[in-house]
Amino acid sequence: MRTLLQAMLWAVLIAGPCSKAWAQLDPHRRDLLQLGYNQPLEGVGPISAYAFYYLSRPQFQGSNTALRIALAPTFVDSELGLRQLLGPRTDLAFGVSGGGFADSYSEVRRGKLLREESFTGHGGEVSASLYHRFNPDSQIPLTAVLRSAYHYSTYARDSRTDLAFTIPEDRGDVHLRAGLRWGGREPVMFPEMAMELSVWYEAQVRGKPGTYGYQADRRVEHQSHMAWMRGLLAYTLPRHQHIISLSTTLGTTLHPDRFSAFRLGGALPLIAEFPLSIPGYYFQELSAKRFFLINASYGIPLDPGGHCQIQGFGATAVVSHFSNIEQPGGWQSGLGSAFVLSPGKKAWQIALGYGYGIDAMRSSGRGAHSIGLLIQYDFSRSGSLLPGRLQPSQGRGIDRILGK
Repeated sequence: MRTLLQAMLWAVLIAGPCSKAWAQLDPHRRDLLQLGYNQPLEGVGPISAYAFYYLSRPQFQGSNTALRIALAPTFVDSELGLRQLLGPRTDLAFGVSGGGFADSYSEVRRGKLLREESFTGHGGEVSASLYHRFNPDSQIPLTAVLRSAYHYSTYARDSRTDLAFTIPEDRGDVHLRAGLRWGGREPVMFPEMAMELSVWYEAQVRGKPGTYGYQADRRVEHQSHMAWMRGLLAYTLPRHQHIISLSTTLGTTLHPDRFSAFRLGGALPLIAEFPLSIPGYYFQELSAKRFFLINASYGIPLDPGGHCQIQGFGATAVVSHFSNIEQPGGWQSGLGSAFVLSPGKKAWQIALGYGYGIDAMRSSGRGAHSIGLLIQYDFSRSGSLLPGRLQPSQGRGIDRILGK
């Protein structure tokens, strides 16, 4: 219990960016405090946690300017959007993000975290994005996205990194992304209604490709290419207020390396823009060249006001594992449940959950248990501000500090 409380405290104090570059300008004013934490009950995995303050101002210093900021003690992710700058349907946005521990890497093979092959990474990024709305008169937006970004990463040894293990060189990468999104999902824990169909492509061009590891046994590719599709539906039944959510994600890569492979595992809804969650697994436990993932959940209110809710959720995936990080079995599945409280005006949402990774590998065989805590505070519902606005988290760096 003491270890759990210490890890949760570090998650609040040292969280890095949970999500980066939402793929359209947020049209709603928001002031949200978000916190999430997963704790495995078997084995030791990367700490899975985030804590951040999310601010959105669709009219910032003028009707045509939008501002989005996600802020954590060691990381900031921001974007300033200029609406209709390139035409009545086209917005231009400039982003700046960066901070500590966001580019850290944790090596997980066959359900075991290998500290001796893991290392710390810090980084910063500048970006420019175009958002074009095809159907301004429609209730469901259809948006095309073009983004270019320059990302610089620096790497350092942890106290447990093997002296014989060579870490990657510091480098600058160019990221190019194109996407088409119909609908979208609000940046909240449990949206009552959402719909999305989207398709994406991203190319990463590395400034310093090369080798690292044990006797140069792994590579940083000169170019890596990723493509993925997502379908999502969340709906609240009007009569009974049951909440149904279903999503599917399909992804593939060309010339992947450890920095561009898709990584699946964990159960935190806001850990990334496209979270690849499987309950009961470590955060980013599985590295995939290709995958097909299905997530589903069903929530039932326990009182007429919907202030208490019980949820059941699950995920299953077909995974083509990244070479050298293989885990036997193409199917990977997990189940879980959560108790959700929304007291008062529902400004607070607090969820305590349990997950079981059916196919997760551990020292005792297949199967792994985890518990989780999610907290969201919506300042706009309370009408007042709380002291100490905490902010974003990229859990990949938190375990580095906890390890020290």
